[in-house]
Amino acid sequence: MCSRIDVALLLGVCLTVPVASVAADASAQVLAPGYRALSFPPPEPGSYRLPVIGPAAGGELLSDTGEPVRLEDLLAGHYSILSFIYGSCDDVNGCPLATAVLYRLFRALKAEPELASQVRLLTLSFDPEHDTPEVMRLYGAGFHGGPVDWRFLTAASDAALAPVLDAYGQGMNRLYDAQGQPSGRFAHVLRVFLIDPERRIRNIYSVSFLHPDLLLADLRTLMQEEAVDDGAARTPPPDTGSRALLARAARPPLGLPPLPVIEGQPLTAEKVDLGRRLFLDRRLSSNGTLSCALCHIPNQGFTSQAMSRAVGMEGRSLRRNAASLFNVAYVQPLFLDGRERGLDTLTWQELLDPDRMGNRSVAMVLDRLGELPEYQGRFERAFGGRGANMETLGEAMSAYLRTLVSGSAPFDRWRFGGETDAMDVAAKRGFRLFEGKAGCVQCHAIGERDALFTDNRLHDTGIGWARSMHPEPPRRRLELAPGVTLDIDPAALAGTEERRFNDLGLYEVTQNPADRWRFRTPSLRNVDRTAPYMHDGSLPDLAAVVDYYDRGGHPHPEQDPRIRPLGLSADERTDLIAFLRALTGDDLDRLAADSASTEP
Repeated sequence: MCSRIDVALLLGVCLTVPVASVAADASAQVLAPGYRALSFPPPEPGSYRLPVIGPAAGGELLSDTGEPVRLEDLLAGHYSILSFIYGSCDDVNGCPLATAVLYRLFRALKAEPELASQVRLLTLSFDPEHDTPEVMRLYGAGFHGGPVDWRFLTAASDAALAPVLDAYGQGMNRLYDAQGQPSGRFAHVLRVFLIDPERRIRNIYSVSFLHPDLLLADLRTLMQEEAVDDGAARTPPPDTGSRALLARAARPPLGLPPLPVIEGQPLTAEKVDLGRRLFLDRRLSSNGTLSCALCHIPNQGFTSQAMSRAVGMEGRSLRRNAASLFNVAYVQPLFLDGRERGLDTLTWQELLDPDRMGNRSVAMVLDRLGELPEYQGRFERAFGGRGANMETLGEAMSAYLRTLVSGSAPFDRWRFGGETDAMDVAAKRGFRLFEGKAGCVQCHAIGERDALFTDNRLHDTGIGWARSMHPEPPRRRLELAPGVTLDIDPAALAGTEERRFNDLGLYEVTQNPADRWRFRTPSLRNVDRTAPYMHDGSLPDLAAVVDYYDRGGHPHPEQDPRIRPLGLSADERTDLIAFLRALTGDDLDRLAADSASTEP
């Protein structure tokens, strides 16, 4: 375990050094996204809505001067960001992360005094025995000044704090040493809350979602929402909606085959609208914090460009990248390990997975829906009088997902539409490589009249094998900031990061040893918008993907024999990437805007 001095030094570096993109050194252990620059543009404020998750509780607290304060009074009339920490936390991706991110937000807000005057930052300790008002005053001594109001709070006792922790679902357990004495450390899950001036929780950030740029975008979105409520002018959203999605699915864009027909499940505008509402609704998760759209983010290619692997309940990192949902109607089998066949049954797998949406039973989901007034009558209208049940909920979600069709890319207009200038010269050279020397088309298939860019089969690409079979290096390198690294014994990180995982792919479904590390071939449509790549999100950009296949993957006996060293020149790699970028459809902004046009 890193000492408190080490972590204090690390936090100091992270707060004082501008953190840019991660170095290319593969041996570096990357810290949480909040310590570095985003790898994608943050969402445009106002292009999405933040639903009300629930009321923000109050409570009797102490300021850093020892004065009694009421949390509800601090929240009223401000856009508040509330984080729970304890001062001696030595997990760099825990409490120090929350403080580092809030400090970066603090600096950004200082440059915008009008915005800053509406925001209040609240850091509350859940260790009042150690974190007295004096300790909290020292903890926050360097975080004052300017127009930003940042309060550092504690409580008079554990008993006084308990109702607040319970109301916010901030679980924590005190840890004890071998002699049964308090160790001064806690096991807890990082949770940071965004609260509006009406004391309503509007977002909850975990380790993988906590970033100053995302906080700033969410703050501006809430402020724009208030301006609209006050009667300010607003540009109307694009004329999208369920009927437009339905029409597009009925006549798919250039380059796509007819949509597969599911017997007994006709698409209707009412089903699509209902499915979209369900897709966006966080209340379908067991604790009301996760929706499908939080991992499959519409304006990030219906995946999450911030994270290599998806994040589930209570901030748990899952084993796989959140696959893009573009053209998912054509995917068969479903899931990266091919374990499912229908989008309706896939929906229930996600809802009932303890690490994803966390529901314990079908009844738990349906009972919650029955309590929500927004859904009263919607299922009956969509399904001819049938209410919410396992079948209708799955079919509604399936209906929406089946309409996320995207085509008419430059390649389609060139290949299937006869537009000779639709692709540039570099992309055309890249296509010749794709079909010829590079051999990509062997798995990413192209037909005579349409192209899905997948064979929908499962292959061992070497990525899963390497993670499972390569030994742990004797030293781990932590990157604190660009050019600032620290090599440490991996044992020092024990307990501070998630357990190393293996993912055996199709083998976990079939139990056939020949299926180890096999994963489904993804479509390459819109691939330029769906980073990071591979089943575990381990390759950050298209250049890394092309380089990986150019060197022949990770050779081992089970690797697909079509993966071999390609001997591409630098110019050829550039041309191949140009072709991949020509697979971006012409309708991505419309599909993303549609997801923001309905608030549950």
